[in-house]
Amino acid sequence: MLDYILLQGPSGGQSFYGNLLLIGGIILIFYFFMIRPQQKKQKDQKKFLEEVKKGDMVVTVGGIHGRILSIEGDTVILEVEKGGKIKFDRSSISLESTKKLKEAKP
Repeated sequence: MLDYILLQGPSGGQSFYGNLLLIGGIILIFYFFMIRPQQKKQKDQKKFLEEVKKGDMVVTVGGIHGRILSIEGDTVILEVEKGGKIKFDRSSISLESTKKLKEAKP
């Protein structure tokens, strides 16, 4: 009876390949749903920071809205309300405000 029960289970080789296929599938799912989109987002952010120019309305990571007055290397000077000027690092710019406003209008 015990021999009959043991013969019903999967052989060692089939189980190993099945587990290997399952682990490979999980790795692919992680890549396509987590890693790849994050890399694309980083690439788009880098491209945006390279294309930002004088006169663009932007929002910083801290939530400050302003217009770019000048760009000097990695430093950006923003003009905020009432003529105030603030110096920021270029990497602290989060998104372009003018595109956001265009998308909001019908």
